[in-house]
Amino acid sequence: MRELFQYRGTKIRPRDQNLILQTVLGSALLLWFPLTILFYCPVLSHINIKTISWPLIRQLPWSYQGLIISLAVTLFCLILVVLLVMYKFPDYYRKLVHRQKIARMFMTNNWYEKNTQQSGGFFKDLDTGKTKERIAHFPRIYYRLKDGLIHVQVEIMMSSYQEQLLHLEPKLESGLYCEMVDKILHDSYVEYTLLYDTIAHRLSIDQVVCKDGAVKLMENVYWEYDALPHMLIAGGTGGGKTYFILTLIEALSKTNAKLTILDPKNADLADLEEVLPDVYYDPDDMLAALSRFYDEMRQRNTEMKKMDGYQTGQNYAALGLPAHFLIFDEYVAFMDMIGRDAMTAINKLKQIALLGRQSGFFLILACQRPDAKYLGDGIRDQFMFRVALGRMSEIGYTMMYGQTNKDFFLKPIKGRGYVDTGLSVISEFYTPLVPKHYDFIETIGHAYQESHQSS
Repeated sequence: MRELFQYRGTKIRPRDQNLILQTVLGSALLLWFPLTILFYCPVLSHINIKTISWPLIRQLPWSYQGLIISLAVTLFCLILVVLLVMYKFPDYYRKLVHRQKIARMFMTNNWYEKNTQQSGGFFKDLDTGKTKERIAHFPRIYYRLKDGLIHVQVEIMMSSYQEQLLHLEPKLESGLYCEMVDKILHDSYVEYTLLYDTIAHRLSIDQVVCKDGAVKLMENVYWEYDALPHMLIAGGTGGGKTYFILTLIEALSKTNAKLTILDPKNADLADLEEVLPDVYYDPDDMLAALSRFYDEMRQRNTEMKKMDGYQTGQNYAALGLPAHFLIFDEYVAFMDMIGRDAMTAINKLKQIALLGRQSGFFLILACQRPDAKYLGDGIRDQFMFRVALGRMSEIGYTMMYGQTNKDFFLKPIKGRGYVDTGLSVISEFYTPLVPKHYDFIETIGHAYQESHQSS
């Protein structure tokens, strides 16, 4: 019953394929008709309803002046109204454009039921051989724009074009210039949720918040590590990968979480050893830190079951335990570096990826490309949150997200990429903005001291 009375949005009809023109002409008529009546009021006042006749009307002092003036004023007012709507009420204009595009998409692809009727001529009993198509049934389509999210619900009615209606993602993304963020199949409806004007939802670094097992990274993008653990980050040089990792570290350092940071290249993350206790860049130290992380996870798994109040299915947060993150930069480069020890490290990482969620041990792995050599055997599938930043090849995107019909576009914006938040929906992503000359070392050190002193 609740589904029956749910508000789905504005219904799209076949005539909406010319919606903008209809709206403009309708508005023009609403303006022109009262203005014309107003200009011809002096003439119309001479008409007596009781004695009105056509010869009498023709004798009245009509002129084209009022008609010309009313048309000119209507055109001027219409231009002002259109500019006002586009500037002050852009969402209203976007709704018209989107509804028109969706209606045209259905009409041009013939995604509707139609019947063919004989087109009669002047003599009804003669067969002219001409036929005329009429729409017998147009699918129910609803459009709604709210809080920067577009919701399109399409009726599924087991028709010959049902398969197309179940896979509208590429057409909606490219046609409406949006990014898909969710797709849900309801009873007899499929709902597509798209993010409009993605870059407008980009955050600054001071807006990044970690709370209740989730890190807010954009207005509509969260890494919910308690529910969808482990993050995989890929991207080449200059894509913004390092700043994104530092942003995550800063957000996590404001909580009571424990951080273990591994930087095999002894680069930007290694500098954090000035303010954080567990930062390693020597290969032997990194292997030892990985082993400790693994051992602590196994130990917590055992101890949690002995704690007061423990119940089956509870995670670490329900028992008041802090999360522990292993942040691993240039993961593939490290595996190449350690040679024969790589298999031992991979086995431990695989166990962490499989067992770490309940005990609160999470992985953040970053690399230039997630090669199957070191992320195979199902370990890559355990990374629910995946971010690809900057320029990547088709093979790189396939390694990140598997086979997909997603069209990937390159834009020369640092920190831009694509994200899968764990819902198997790939959408455009922008890392939080970092001001020039931002001092990560000082900020992270201050945040870590404050959070751990209070705890």
